[in-house]
Amino acid sequence: MVIGGGISGITAAVEIAETGYEVILVEKEAYLGGNVVKMNNYFPKLCPPACGLEINFRRIRQNPRITVFTSTEVVAIVGTRDNFTANLRHKPQYVTDHCTVCGKCTEVCPVERPDPFNYAFTQTKAIYLAHEMAFPLKYHIDDTCCLMDECAKCIAVCEYHAIDLTAGETHHSVEVSSVILATGWKNYDASRIELLNYNTFQNVVTNVEFERLLAPGGAGGGQLVRPSDRKTPKTIAFVQCAGSRDESHLPYCSAVCCSASLKHALTVLQRYPDSKIKIFYIDLRVTGRNEDFLSRVKENHNIELIKGKVAGVKEIADSNNLIIEVENIMAGKKIREEFEMVVLATGIMPSDIGINLLQGPDGFYQSGQEEGIITAGCCKMPMDVSSSVKDATSAALKAIQSAVLKVK
Repeated sequence: MVIGGGISGITAAVEIAETGYEVILVEKEAYLGGNVVKMNNYFPKLCPPACGLEINFRRIRQNPRITVFTSTEVVAIVGTRDNFTANLRHKPQYVTDHCTVCGKCTEVCPVERPDPFNYAFTQTKAIYLAHEMAFPLKYHIDDTCCLMDECAKCIAVCEYHAIDLTAGETHHSVEVSSVILATGWKNYDASRIELLNYNTFQNVVTNVEFERLLAPGGAGGGQLVRPSDRKTPKTIAFVQCAGSRDESHLPYCSAVCCSASLKHALTVLQRYPDSKIKIFYIDLRVTGRNEDFLSRVKENHNIELIKGKVAGVKEIADSNNLIIEVENIMAGKKIREEFEMVVLATGIMPSDIGINLLQGPDGFYQSGQEEGIITAGCCKMPMDVSSSVKDATSAALKAIQSAVLKVK
């Protein structure tokens, strides 16, 4: 069993199945792809999500050894290596596999909701397609806002009888020989960093939100817009280590934030060559092939790297522009500068999984191969997509070594 349907979990599942073993892939969201599917592009080749995920989705569709459960959570794991029992909870599937994604249901749905896929920058109807690459490709219903039987307009227009508003939560158990934990990561809550005013000012966003704003399916439909007025910002500040390397928040370095901000800066200037960007950092940490980004940034006259920890962010009320207060360490002076948008490079934390498994001092999950539980990807430590794929392949090999299932 692989818990988590992001890039690490998908990689582990297909590698194991193509070796001849049966795999159960469990994902709590209604779709596979995890955080990667929300990205504009990712390292090392700056591919869009479709580049790698669509190939893996095809591998899943074509392999009968893989059983996929979406909208499903693992509520308990009991047993030992070679003999685990996992209890699964399945959320109601109000839309069946008969759905053809014709879209008629959304046309008549009267309820709108903030879209979590776009970090609430946009809205969807209560019945919605998670995103354009959704796997499985079908609509879903948000039962926290849907009017259900009081409305039922979606049922009336569905020609394929694919909607069942009477569906309920179900439970079942599976027996597996080994478990790969690939539950991924979440961003640190930027609202806890009071001086940066993330929750107060609309044009202060996190790095993952900015990634989504750059993406073709984001709030601007492929154009970068700032949340307050949907104008394209011409001056942008990137604030590194927002909450990271700080004993009051995250004491560790999240490894990928510097590379991500360098990538964002180059992406903005590729689209909007007249933009002015400043990156405020404690230390710049890039590794491997990502070092090329730092060289390119240093050569770009529209990007300035300033060593200094940002002390605060304030807003100019009439323009919604932002004032950053920071000490420029190299110049030996405090500065105040105005920007149209501020991007906080918040750190990576392991996702909450709801079951009791071994965790290290920073909350990341630890492998116990001898017990038959193997971690993979960012639930284990911060890493980029390329490293996550390699780590997932390693986890797949360890799971095969632990398994007692015979090749059919």
